[in-house]
Amino acid sequence: MNTSQDRVGIAFREKIAWLSLVSMITAYGVYFVLATTAMQHGATTLRLLGYLAAVLVIQAVVVAAASVAIAFASGAEAQGAADERDRAIARRGAAAADFVLMVGIISVGCVMPVRDRGWTIINAALFALLVAEVVRYGIIVASYRRGWHA
Repeated sequence: MNTSQDRVGIAFREKIAWLSLVSMITAYGVYFVLATTAMQHGATTLRLLGYLAAVLVIQAVVVAAASVAIAFASGAEAQGAADERDRAIARRGAAAADFVLMVGIISVGCVMPVRDRGWTIINAALFALLVAEVVRYGIIVASYRRGWHA
């Protein structure tokens, strides 16, 4: 007979990492499809800013509402401070993400201005940020899934 003690649940911070990962990929995937299509058809800066603002607001609302629901469902675990394992996992994800972000921003800031301009550079910088955050949350999720080993 399965009891709640027999099952291993997903840690609160892992749930939040999954939420962040999925919401970023979904929201910015939609944004980049819209922005790429709009740029090919000569979209104005106002239209591109509108797309970006809409995606940011929708993502913020969804993540905030889902975070509250996850925290409520997690009970006392959501109230507790991060333990040593949680902090180590977060550091591992942040370290890798920092490297990815550094490479992306150097590429955007040093290479792209020679051949590109405007929204192409802005979207490339946004994409570099997105990739870095996907790496960060991906490592966090993988670390919780596989088990953390120092």
